[in-house]
Amino acid sequence: MAPEVEAPLLAASSKPAAAAPPRRNKYSFFCAVLASMTSVLMGYNVAVTSGAQIFMAEDLAVSDAQIEVLSGAINIYSLVGALLAGWTSDRLGRRLTIVLTNGFFLAGPLVMALAGGYAALMVGRFVAGIGVGYALVIAPVYAAEIAPASSRGLLSSLPEIFINGGVMLSYVSNLAFSGLPVHLSWRLMFAAGVVPTVFLAAGVLTMPESPRWLAMKGRRDEARQVLDRTSDTPAEAEQRLQEIEDVVAGGGVSGGGGVWKEVATKAGVRRVLAIVVTLQFFQQASGIDSVVLYGPRVLAAAGVTSNTLLLGLNVVFGVAKASSILIAMALTDRVGRRPLLLASTGGMTASLLVLGSVFAAFQGRARDDAAVAGVAVAVVVAFVCTFSVGIGPLAWVYSSEILPLRLRGQGAGVGTAMNRIMSGVVTMTFISLYGAVTMAGAFYLYAAIAAASFVFIYACLPETRGRNLEDMEELFHTK
Repeated sequence: MAPEVEAPLLAASSKPAAAAPPRRNKYSFFCAVLASMTSVLMGYNVAVTSGAQIFMAEDLAVSDAQIEVLSGAINIYSLVGALLAGWTSDRLGRRLTIVLTNGFFLAGPLVMALAGGYAALMVGRFVAGIGVGYALVIAPVYAAEIAPASSRGLLSSLPEIFINGGVMLSYVSNLAFSGLPVHLSWRLMFAAGVVPTVFLAAGVLTMPESPRWLAMKGRRDEARQVLDRTSDTPAEAEQRLQEIEDVVAGGGVSGGGGVWKEVATKAGVRRVLAIVVTLQFFQQASGIDSVVLYGPRVLAAAGVTSNTLLLGLNVVFGVAKASSILIAMALTDRVGRRPLLLASTGGMTASLLVLGSVFAAFQGRARDDAAVAGVAVAVVVAFVCTFSVGIGPLAWVYSSEILPLRLRGQGAGVGTAMNRIMSGVVTMTFISLYGAVTMAGAFYLYAAIAAASFVFIYACLPETRGRNLEDMEELFHTK
C-alpha cells in the first residue's frame, strides 16, 4: 500500500518545481536603468524652454518667431547626433557613446545659462541638440541588446520613461524658478540640467559593454561573461551567444555603406527600414511636441490666464505623461506591442478630435471661461496619456528590436533622424500653423495623422512579443 500512496505524493510535490517560472534577471535591469538615465537629460533639455521662453522673451526681448525657431531647432540639430551615433557606437562601443552623450548635455545647457543674447542661445541649443540625437539612438539600442527576451519590452521602454521624467523635471524647474527675478529665473532653469551629467557619465563606466557589440568585435569571452550576468538562466546565456555568433558570422558588420547596399538588394531589409522610418514619422507628426513645448500657449488659448497656473498645469501634463508610460512598461511583455500601439493611436485620434472641437465651438467665448478651460485640460491630459501608453515608448522598442544586428546602429540612426525631422517641423511651425488655420484646425490636422498611424499599424506591423532579437531575422526575412 505504501508505494501506491507515496507515488502520487511525489508527483504532486514535483509539480510546483516544474511549473515555477525562471527567475527574472535583475542585473540587466540595473544596466538598462543606468544607460537610460541619460534620457532624463534629453527630456529636460528639450522641454525646459516650454516655461523658460516666457522669461527669456521679457529679459532678452526675444520675439515669437525666434522662440519658435529656438524651441524646434534642437530637434533639427539632433540630426547631427542621430546620424553620427550609429557610426560612433559601432566603433567606440555603446558604453563610451553614452559617456560622450553626457558630455554634450554638460556643455550645451551651460552655454545657454550664460548666454547674453539670441546667438549664444542658438549655439547652446545646437550643442545640446547633438546630445539629444545621440541619446535617442544609443539608449534604446543598449537596452535592447543587454536585455533577455523575457523583459526586453520593459527594458527597451526605460529610455522613454526617463525622457518623460526629464520633461516632468523641466516643468517642475520652470515652476520652481519662476518666482525669481526675470534675468535669473530662466538661466537657472537651464543650469539645473548641468549638474547630473558628470555623475551619470561616471556611473555608466561601471556597467558592461553590450554583448552584441563585443561579439561583433570578436571578443567572445567578454560577450559570454556579460550574457552570463544578464540572462535569466545559463542555458539562455549560451543560446543568446550562439544566436549572436550565427548572425555575426552570417552577416558580418556593416558600416554606413553596407546599410544602403542591403537596402538596395534585400526586400526584407527595405521593409524593416520602411517600418522604422514610418513609425517614427507618425510618432511625431501627430503633434505631441506641440503640447510638450507649447502647452502654456494651448491652455492660454483655452482661457487660462495666470502664468503660475499655466506652469502648474504643465507639471500635471508631465506627471500624466510619465505615469502612463509605466502602464506601457507593465503591459508590453504581457499583452504585446501591437494591441498597445492600436489602443494608443486610436485614443490619440479621439482626443485630438475632441480638442479641436472644443476650440472650434468655443473660440469666441470669454478667456476666463473655467468650463472651457477645464475641458481643454482634461482632453490634453487624455492625449498625452494615450500617446505615452503606446506609440510614445513602443515606437522606440519596436524600431530597436526589428533591426538586424549588423544594421542596428545605422538603422536606428536613420529612424531617429526621421523622428527628429518631424519633431522639428512640428515645433517650428506650430505658432504659424494655428495662426493660419486656427487652433482647432491645427488639432484636426494632427487627428487625421493619428488616424493614419492607426491604419498603418493595423496593416503593416506584426507582433514581436517574446521573440529573441535574432528571431526577428526570420520574421522579417532580413538574413
